[in-house]
Amino acid sequence: MNSQSRTDTNGLITDRLGGSTGLATVDYNRGGVTLVGDHWPARGDAEPQGGAVLLHGVGQTRKSWQHTAERLAHHGWSALSLDARGHGDSGWAATDGYTLDHLVDDLTHAARQLHDRPVLIGASMGGLTALVAQAEHRIGRALVLVDIAPHMNTNGAERIVEFMGQHRDGFATLDDAAAALTAYNPHRQRARIEGLRKNLRRHRDGRWYWHWDPQLLHLMADSTALTDIMNRISDATQHVAVPTLLIRGELSDVIDDHSVEHLLEHIPTATSTTVANTGHMVVGDDNDVFTERLLDFLHHLPAQTHPEDPSA
Repeated sequence: MNSQSRTDTNGLITDRLGGSTGLATVDYNRGGVTLVGDHWPARGDAEPQGGAVLLHGVGQTRKSWQHTAERLAHHGWSALSLDARGHGDSGWAATDGYTLDHLVDDLTHAARQLHDRPVLIGASMGGLTALVAQAEHRIGRALVLVDIAPHMNTNGAERIVEFMGQHRDGFATLDDAAAALTAYNPHRQRARIEGLRKNLRRHRDGRWYWHWDPQLLHLMADSTALTDIMNRISDATQHVAVPTLLIRGELSDVIDDHSVEHLLEHIPTATSTTVANTGHMVVGDDNDVFTERLLDFLHHLPAQTHPEDPSA
């Protein structure tokens, strides 16, 4: 398959992959770290709706959004899914290069390359990044938080960190990785091997490793830094005025009823919906229902405004 590359005035390098979807990869540099994303243009036969930026959770990659991004494009949305620094195909940073400030700066820069203010859609870590970016920089026309909120169940959050800290010596086979995921998330259908190839890489020793920087664990183990982050995230809810949706997994051990009530109390423009029989990883647990709830929210958004419009 032939590809063509171009560099625009913002330094973005786009590699057209071709095919009926028009999928393109997008690279840009922030502080010496190369960030990689997939751009899904709106389908030509669909009425244009605007743009959306999709941010994955810690330990995941942009590929977790593939099916949702495809459906967004089918419904007229231009979708940009990003690999966070230290994840997937994006570069790894120095140990002190994974702060919330870095993540917010990455998102803010990417969003400002788009023609219109996008909808910010973030799962877990991506949701917290989107929340703070919107509160401090007002870059989005709407906000979607996927099973994340300022008030979390600490046991569930600690369980995520514990899982990430396991198997640092990799897996002998992809079947072993699938078994580890099933043990962590027993209500979910066993992971498909082809899907796991997108989240693990085979090293020279023949073993399979999660495709994220182990240095991320140092930040998550810093209790003082985490306290500061959570205070900042809680404060961010006071400064969000755009339409906001919290999509919660019914079986989540990270978000509970108190989490939802707190968010709705502090963001007057927020609503919530629960996806049955899903856990913290709602997007993968039931992508069809998740995306239907997302599209319904997007369908009811106010019309897009532009920066030159005084009402924007």
